[in-house]
Amino acid sequence: MLGFNTVVEEGHYVEFKNDGVRFAICAKSLMADNTNDHYSFIEERKGQAFEFNFQCESPEAVRLIYGDFVSKGAISITEPMSMSWEHTTGSFADPDGNIHSLFAVNPITVEEE
Repeated sequence: MLGFNTVVEEGHYVEFKNDGVRFAICAKSLMADNTNDHYSFIEERKGQAFEFNFQCESPEAVRLIYGDFVSKGAISITEPMSMSWEHTTGSFADPDGNIHSLFAVNPITVEEE
């Protein structure tokens, strides 16, 4: 859905790549094994686990990409809207309930210059 290609997929580990970004997701149990059972990998998960915040080229791109994500199964949290900090922002949730956002800096109008 996000346009990343899977480059490694093994049991409890998967790695993705997309235009200069590469990241991995793995099971907490695997990280516990690799970190001598560090407490952050063995305690029960509570609340937001992580967030992706994607910058888009324009407010129009935010609306288009947001609609595309929701049509592919993302859960709509807040529709894209112009915010007081001069960004257009929309929030959506992944299947695990983690909330992510898309944003673009609003163009400066002649009146604001």
